[in-house]
Amino acid sequence: MGEEKLFVDFEKQNGLVPVITQDKTTKEVLMLAYMNKEAFDETLRTKQATYFSRSRNKLWVKGESSGHIQTVSDILIDCDNDTILLLVEQKGAACHKGYNSCFHTSVKTGDPVVIAEKVFDPEKVYK
Repeated sequence: MGEEKLFVDFEKQNGLVPVITQDKTTKEVLMLAYMNKEAFDETLRTKQATYFSRSRNKLWVKGESSGHIQTVSDILIDCDNDTILLLVEQKGAACHKGYNSCFHTSVKTGDPVVIAEKVFDPEKVYK
């Protein structure tokens, strides 16, 4: 019996799958985004993280306006074939608000507390 070839199941969630993006070296979770089949294929082809923007209804390459690109070193899928984990080399920061990770706010006390320092000024990067 041969090895089963696994594919991402884009149909399960109306064409989009969640993508967890993690720094390949530090293992810090950088962000959560979504991909459709076209974004997935483009990521495979270019090795640059390409996502689907639900608000703009189009593909976007991470870092296309900020220069904070994500070079993909590995792409993993979960056991249900409906979630992607990208391991990336992050140039600059992942968060558009200026933090290294989009997960920079803790609510463990019931109140939101920013637990990270900004690494860039978004007003200077996104003009």
